[in-house]
Amino acid sequence: MNNKPNQNAFLAAALYACIIGCSYLFVKLALESAHPVDLLAHRFTISFVAASLLVLFGWIRFNIKLKEVIAIVPLVAIYPVLFFTFQTYGMVDTSSSEAGIIQATVPIFTLLMAMYWLKERPSMRQKLSTLLSVAGVAYLFVSKGIHWQSGGFQGNMLILASAISLAGYGVLARKLLRNISATSITYTMTAIGFVFFNGMNIVRHVENGTIGQYFEPFTNMWFVGSILYLGVMASLVSSYLSNYALSKMEASKMSVFNNVSTLVTVTSGIIFLQEQLTLDTIIGGAAIIAGVIGTNWKRTAKKAAANNVSM
Repeated sequence: MNNKPNQNAFLAAALYACIIGCSYLFVKLALESAHPVDLLAHRFTISFVAASLLVLFGWIRFNIKLKEVIAIVPLVAIYPVLFFTFQTYGMVDTSSSEAGIIQATVPIFTLLMAMYWLKERPSMRQKLSTLLSVAGVAYLFVSKGIHWQSGGFQGNMLILASAISLAGYGVLARKLLRNISATSITYTMTAIGFVFFNGMNIVRHVENGTIGQYFEPFTNMWFVGSILYLGVMASLVSSYLSNYALSKMEASKMSVFNNVSTLVTVTSGIIFLQEQLTLDTIIGGAAIIAGVIGTNWKRTAKKAAANNVSM
């Protein structure tokens, strides 16, 4: 009976990973007909409308106090604001395959943050694995040419920044979910994201004198399909699944599911966008993923041994 919550958490984490893995594909498609800020604003408009309808019809319950909203603000600054901003602008100059590979570093950054804020002590194996993944990321950047003017390098840097933001979110959300429900956090994140990104987009259009073109991207059916996926699945549903899973499992364990996202992202990019994987990308990606597996393998093995002893 006690295994049921754990099974649900693992299922939620797996679904979250698959949804996020496909999101890079849809971001790439949407960017073909929309400015990055347009994409972010419309994405969170769709997400907020969908969440509000669920609350309005009583399908989900939303109950949160002002002091809890204030406590969530730092989390929202990291995710969705920083994460989605870095991700969207990074995807302008990065292939979805490479973005997915760089995303595989999330467990590494989660481990490092846990060491600092939670005072966890990693084993030598975890430290060496962390260095391996960092080397993989560095190799990807070097292969692009370390020049900020290089589009690929700049895009990869922004995707790396989004990975760091996601790791920070995982650590911070884990603490907040002890006292605030996953539903309340998800709705608050969505509402603030809606206000923030639409405010940013309105200012941009007013400055450019293009306010009349605010909803122009919706004339493109590829954009409509992509933004519906990004708004409902990759923003609203994925946020709830992530928050639910984090309420049941450690942040470091949850971050391991980014490996699934990487596989889904790379596969979808190759199949649907005809992206080519270069030898440099394969080498860098293999180092990143190997390091991620090594970082978390020791932790899993140690827990299994502890469970056997207790039984």
